[in-house]
Amino acid sequence: MNVEKLVKMANQIGLFFDAMPDRPQALHDLALHIRRSWDPGMRIDLLSHVDETAGAGLSPVVREALERHRSIL
Repeated sequence: MNVEKLVKMANQIGLFFDAMPDRPQALHDLALHIRRSWDPGMRIDLLSHVDETAGAGLSPVVREALERHRSIL
């Protein structure tokens, strides 16, 4: 899948979770949502993007969730 589309989708998910008052829980839930909703290829492509570009284009909440909870992805 196109990385730009994955970034856009992840940022849309991030908008919801960024509004949660409990930041640590929001980061965990965001990563868990991606784990449960995205197929493995999509997750691999997004994580490769993070590795190759330091998460260019990702919102701060998404970038932080992916970095902190990479092991559950």
